[in-house]
Amino acid sequence: MAKLTRRAVLGAIGALPVAGGSQSPGARSQHAKSYRLVREIPVEEGYDLVVAGGGPAGAAAAICAARQGAKVLLAEATGCLGGMGTSGLVTAFGPLADGEKMLVRGLMEEIMDTLHQRGFIPAHVSTNSWRKTYHAWTPFHPEGYKLLLDEMVTKPGVEVRFFTRVIDAQADRKTGQVDGVVLHNVEGYRFVRGRTFIDGTGDAILAALCGVGCREALRDSPDVMPPTLCSMCSNIDFSQYRNQQKAVEQAVKDGFFSQPDLHLPGLFRTGPTTASMNAGHLFDLNALRCKSLTDGAMLGRRIAQEYIAFYRKYVPGCEKLEHVVTAPLVGIRESRRIVGEYELGFQDYITRRQFPDQVAVYGLALDIHPYKASVEQYERYRTDFARVGKLNPGECYGIPYGVMVPKGWKNLWVAGRSISTDVKVHGSTRAQPVAIALGQAAATAALQSIRTHRAAGEIDAGELVASLRKAGAYLPQTKSEKEMTRS
Repeated sequence: MAKLTRRAVLGAIGALPVAGGSQSPGARSQHAKSYRLVREIPVEEGYDLVVAGGGPAGAAAAICAARQGAKVLLAEATGCLGGMGTSGLVTAFGPLADGEKMLVRGLMEEIMDTLHQRGFIPAHVSTNSWRKTYHAWTPFHPEGYKLLLDEMVTKPGVEVRFFTRVIDAQADRKTGQVDGVVLHNVEGYRFVRGRTFIDGTGDAILAALCGVGCREALRDSPDVMPPTLCSMCSNIDFSQYRNQQKAVEQAVKDGFFSQPDLHLPGLFRTGPTTASMNAGHLFDLNALRCKSLTDGAMLGRRIAQEYIAFYRKYVPGCEKLEHVVTAPLVGIRESRRIVGEYELGFQDYITRRQFPDQVAVYGLALDIHPYKASVEQYERYRTDFARVGKLNPGECYGIPYGVMVPKGWKNLWVAGRSISTDVKVHGSTRAQPVAIALGQAAATAALQSIRTHRAAGEIDAGELVASLRKAGAYLPQTKSEKEMTRS
């Protein structure tokens, strides 16, 4: 294994900031000069694809690329794959069908069928829930999902590194070329070179480190969708379970909660007596600021106790509910979105636009949670979700290839909730099934780029669509073009 001095690596990619001290240019320079000379950093190369983040998008990308014969490295900050569905305990996949047919197929369909076959989708859930039912969420068992993803990355030979973060990158903004990334884990630092890179972090962390243009909630837009710290619960009598919305409205009227939040996603049943609890918003949390995340996690644990008490008092069947654990990760809904070669906008959504180069289709309503704990915000949410931004049965909108390609970049793709959309459409595309579909599409595009020696924005879009269809994706567009759709 080759080695590079820390000075050489960090000199190429920029000095690390001063922790807890002055951030002036002079202070940074002085600190960096002493910091760079500590020891050598191993350099690793030979990877066709390096994937940052093992959430739904990153895991899907790694699996699909390795199955096509690529040498893949997947770096994940936690100890399991699946992201929000596992570490975040968001244990229900968003709608997969439009009331007539399954929209998100390919790898997503394989995951659903396998979870069902192995008993990791609750017995009370019909296969129609994901194959046909309109706007239905499908719950799953998070531990089973973890095991399946472990198996799916191991079999084709993905090199997975858990507890590993991408902390910097060597990239040229002028040419749009990424050369490598700096990883950090218990073994120290590694500089990893690759031919192509996919950002599946959800927060566009790799893209931002490379210098990709991004839009941030609370910086480029006045509001941010609040996260939730989800929980696992047990000892629920679902035979007696009744309407929780009436219960939460009564509890708010009674002054039961510390914040009068009328929006309650609620319990997603994962077994005969178990469920994940998606309850309690962390308003104004900025997922790109460590202090905000820290304060939010602590607040989330306190709020979770309020909702446990609420269910026991107000909701039939939950009188003996037991609180098992809160999630290791805060359930982030919105943070950073890239500026891509195409930005998917509300007009595309509401007109059900189909693109020649679309790599996925979807139909979830505009699920933009209330920005504040107020009656006005709750009514705004209900209007957007139920009336303004809800497609009819049998309808869907297309997601074009260009939303994954950072504008001007050659060998970098972004998949997951940080793709290029406006604020409204983000309320639909942030769902886990979309992330999985786009992870598969990004991996397919990256390998096509390697094979054809073409940049991300110059590959044959028609060939990409054909490859995805061959892999089982449902892409109903009748028109095909070589050029990608651009803004």
